[in-house]
Amino acid sequence: MTYKTCVTLAESNPSKLNSLLKTTLKRSDYVEIRFDFMKPNKVPIALNLVKKYLSRCICTLRPRSEGGKFSGSEKNRISILKLIAEYNPHLLDIEYNTIKQNNDLYKYLKNTKTNLLISWHDFSKTPNASFLKTMAKKMTQFSKNIKIVTTANSIKDTLNVLALYKSQKNTNLIAFAMGDYGRMSRILCTQLGSPYTYVSLGKPIAPGQFSLNEIKSMFKSRK
Repeated sequence: MTYKTCVTLAESNPSKLNSLLKTTLKRSDYVEIRFDFMKPNKVPIALNLVKKYLSRCICTLRPRSEGGKFSGSEKNRISILKLIAEYNPHLLDIEYNTIKQNNDLYKYLKNTKTNLLISWHDFSKTPNASFLKTMAKKMTQFSKNIKIVTTANSIKDTLNVLALYKSQKNTNLIAFAMGDYGRMSRILCTQLGSPYTYVSLGKPIAPGQFSLNEIKSMFKSRK
């Protein structure tokens, strides 16, 4: 069984982020940098420190309305997203609601040929399969790389999310469910076509997230 991991790093200190990134990429295929955990004025400092690693990084600047920590103005967030794009990360994670409402941002990112990961989250439930399929289709208007994450309150919810892999043949899809019921989807998604699964270094950043050590141990035992 093959799998790839993406460790989520949520650090507020640029120097610590740089140090962690260097060591983490020796053990993980990718790293997701949650820049929203950092004060806005520290992001440019961090970008300069970690720029040599960004070809293996997914960069995220999540607002509070999307489950993130960024509390500045939307105008400020958009300007920082544009700055991150200039450093050409492996993927720049932009929320579907953000890109849908900001055509100027989309045009800018398209002109800079930034590799976009369009994401959509539901932090309370899992919509039905038809809704999820329609959402995926809407998201692919902006990028072939899409991420759909819901909250599973039953096993059926998890199955509805994983069923997306059957209908998204020409898409780089990342789809799984958060929470206890969705935990196994974080593993199964890698077997169904997801380019990687999100993991933590220790304490989960999101509900149901496995640690890097747990994932490595599980796959090692299956060889």
